[in-house]
Amino acid sequence: MTAFTRLDTSTAADWSAIAAEHAAHYRSSAPLRIMDQLRALGGLGLGFPCNQLQHSLMTATLARRAGADDETVVIALCHDVGKTLSVPNHPEIGAAVLRPYVSDDAYQAVLHHQEFQGAYYFHHFGAPTDLRERHRGASWFALCERLVDEWDMPAFDRDFTTDPLESFEPEVVRLFSQPRMM
Repeated sequence: MTAFTRLDTSTAADWSAIAAEHAAHYRSSAPLRIMDQLRALGGLGLGFPCNQLQHSLMTATLARRAGADDETVVIALCHDVGKTLSVPNHPEIGAAVLRPYVSDDAYQAVLHHQEFQGAYYFHHFGAPTDLRERHRGASWFALCERLVDEWDMPAFDRDFTTDPLESFEPEVVRLFSQPRMM
């Protein structure tokens, strides 16, 4: 543990100790906290036919069964994790949580997934349904389109048999144990 009381009095040795603690946190605590956040989605029905954990598991199971890589399966699993804090801005929260651990394309896909979903239901609110079109040509467009159209949009069937949350833990641990950026 360091002993400084103000950042302007910290030393290189202090920051070396802090970095070591951060690395230990990434390897152990961070993946477990993500799993806890995913479990918390089980308490959120929000009026949908299934709770948000079931929806997330369906989305990730569909991605896994389609042969998606580990990063894509994890973003499919975690795309709505921000709903544990705030439903209206859940894409921004979920994307921010994922950002240090995933590629920029994966981050952008989670950040913009609700705009892509709007094609299916924004008309019920008198809102434009073509918001995704402003992103056409972006490097992440196809990933977001696949995330939403193939895995997220159809993932509300209570009778769908999902892979269990624990089956995704190895991918979650691998991804959230190794931040790509600080």
